[in-house]
Amino acid sequence: MSSFFASRWVEHPGHVTELDGGLPGGFRAAGFAGGIKPSSRPDVGLMVCDEPGVTSAARFTRSGVLAAPVVVTMERCRLDGLRAVVVNAGNANAATGRRGLDDAAKMQGAGAIAAGVREDTVAVASTGVIGVPLPMGALVRGVLGASGELRADGDRDFAAAIQTTDAFEKRASLSVALGGGIVRVSAQAKGAGMISPEFATLLCFVQTDAVMSAQTCELLLGVTIKRSFERISVDGQLSTNDTVILQASGTSGVRVEPETDDEVRLGEALDAALRQLALMIVHDGEGSKRVGRVVVRGGNIDAAVAVARAVANSPLVKTALHGGDPNWGRIAQAVGMALPGTAPLALDIAIEGVPVCSGGGVVPFDRAALERAVARDEVEYEVGLPGEGAETELFFSDFGHGYVTINAEYTT
Repeated sequence: MSSFFASRWVEHPGHVTELDGGLPGGFRAAGFAGGIKPSSRPDVGLMVCDEPGVTSAARFTRSGVLAAPVVVTMERCRLDGLRAVVVNAGNANAATGRRGLDDAAKMQGAGAIAAGVREDTVAVASTGVIGVPLPMGALVRGVLGASGELRADGDRDFAAAIQTTDAFEKRASLSVALGGGIVRVSAQAKGAGMISPEFATLLCFVQTDAVMSAQTCELLLGVTIKRSFERISVDGQLSTNDTVILQASGTSGVRVEPETDDEVRLGEALDAALRQLALMIVHDGEGSKRVGRVVVRGGNIDAAVAVARAVANSPLVKTALHGGDPNWGRIAQAVGMALPGTAPLALDIAIEGVPVCSGGGVVPFDRAALERAVARDEVEYEVGLPGEGAETELFFSDFGHGYVTINAEYTT
């Protein structure tokens, strides 16, 4: 069985082969314990592309309270030619005012010195506690330490350095067969809480050695995050720091031109990788036991999206998922909250393919069989709305005692 493409909701493309690890050509990475976290775990990551002709694309949170590293990266970087990424965990550098912006700029400068590149080609990202100034001594110590440990197989250390409440690493290393030859793709992500379908507290960094224009990077990243990071929810909370970056070194010599089969094939590989990483984030939802997928069909797209979010973010649905309880009335309640009206809604609901509600009324079903089905690690819900045309999906984690414990004690 595939070790990375583990979810039944992610198709493993036939032209994609999993690798044990390592980065595509032209990239080096490292993680280092600078001392931002109270533990001795790595908390500063450095990713460097040694190719001056690198192309890139980036996406950021839509929060109205943007963290300082997001602001600095958006305003001071050439987002189409990023050479390096500096990331710290343990401190979000968000809601920190002018000092936070100055610290993020200094973080960028330290990264430029460490990588030997221009400041405007260095992206910065942070994750951790909000509203606490970034300890710059520890940050700089971490950047300098990481610069001395950069390796072509440093992706595991980099992935470890960007984690906060993550229970396990989220990392991919793939070989992709294109018509013009073989290219490599790697990715490192973090996230377990403060995950919302508006974009997911997540960070993700993707590297490839394919030759691509910045426009192709932009297209592929935009398309693939719509089916991955924009389709997940742990707790419905929009982060201040979300950042996703794609870099292409071009060292393979395999050129991916627009509107070609190779663009499609590389897009399929990226789509599968990011979709699986997104599901890993949901599986790692703080204290999570199970993952749900809600598919909404019918009505218009705005209604379908509203229903999907209402179901995925409902504490009642999420606790039922945690307990393995096929209580479909909670789904009906969430739908009704999303679509208020003056007449009963003729909706359909199915759980694991078993119809439980049709036209707004109950359908007889084998409860014992359904209880066995919802005791699995992944549970699928389907909602049918009156009308035709729209379809959307959302992946979400359950709510259990662990989520309350982790977040009640997060800063203590």
